[in-house]
Amino acid sequence: MKFQVDRDSLADAVAWTAKSLPSRPTVAVLAGIMMEVHNDRLTIAGFDYEVSNQISIDVTAQSSGQVLVSGRLLAEITRALPAHPVHLHSTGGHAELTCGSARFTLPTLPVEDYPTLPAMPAVAGTLGSDVFASAVAQVALAAGRDDTLPVLTGVRFEIEGDQLTLAATDRYRLAVRTLPWRPADADVSTTALVPARTLSETARALTAGPEVMLALASGSGAEGMIGFEGSGRRTTSRLLEGEFPKYRSLLPSDSTAVAEVATAPFAEAVKRVALVAARNAPVRLGFSADGAVLEAGGADDAQASEQLECSWEGSASGEPFQIAFNPQYLLDGLGAVDSDSTTLSFTGPTRPAVLTGKTDADRPPGTPAEYRYLLMPVRLSG
Repeated sequence: MKFQVDRDSLADAVAWTAKSLPSRPTVAVLAGIMMEVHNDRLTIAGFDYEVSNQISIDVTAQSSGQVLVSGRLLAEITRALPAHPVHLHSTGGHAELTCGSARFTLPTLPVEDYPTLPAMPAVAGTLGSDVFASAVAQVALAAGRDDTLPVLTGVRFEIEGDQLTLAATDRYRLAVRTLPWRPADADVSTTALVPARTLSETARALTAGPEVMLALASGSGAEGMIGFEGSGRRTTSRLLEGEFPKYRSLLPSDSTAVAEVATAPFAEAVKRVALVAARNAPVRLGFSADGAVLEAGGADDAQASEQLECSWEGSASGEPFQIAFNPQYLLDGLGAVDSDSTTLSFTGPTRPAVLTGKTDADRPPGTPAEYRYLLMPVRLSG
């Protein structure tokens, strides 16, 4: 195998593919990146039996073939190469890479021992890559990170016709995003639980192209697989098993009090007030007709407070409505709302609050918000 390729194209393709490689592979070949040249196209692939990444780029080929080399080493080398075309030639048990005056000789791994990459499942539908990446970012932040509860480390996909709903929860907050998409089958109805980390990295990587194709396995022997393809890149991932929490029952159907605040000033005030909060200590919020008051700290510690303007509907008694939140979880929600104003809907000081953006105000009555971020409050002593 012998070819010439643009340095930046190669470095980008190798770096992305290497993300799927295991840090501690069970067998040596899983630490490798497979490169295959055919008809002036170089296909670069990585696989760890759970996630596969594959990308194709243009090259000038002098001969076709396959070679398997250490993925992480190749990623480090290609990232550090000078700005010159890259030449790669494999022969015997070595691959020789030259770029300008730089030259590297890499040992190869046995190609015949490398596992066959999984085929893409059947196409389920397509949607805009930017919209998909935004939706995944909004939802995946609420996924759990505790591997002892694998069901909570995933993002649930719910497909009903031309609507795609993503949901994730770590038991302390819940993020839900509903968006339109173009299904291959207008009557499709299915669900899937996708690892949140893989999904986040994939969604970001596919924004170079206009659309993302989503594929789901169906039929005997093909269950438990999802695929994404766009901008010349392809990812497959095994789905998580287990029953996702029945999250819809957590979303309140109505509210007893509503506050609307300017998102950026509110987020900045939360950051400032939280500076005096001890680790895991909440930020306390008070809402009334006079606005919002943010407080943190205790009587024997540093304290902070700040007052903001906000619109308020509720607490007919005239008493301020008091609630407290983990400041980082609150900031995550404010950042994900992606709106210059945020609506906080309450049903009580010990009940979850729901954050939505102003764009949801124009939706037809009875239609669920496009994005909802449910946040559990922190109970205050006394």
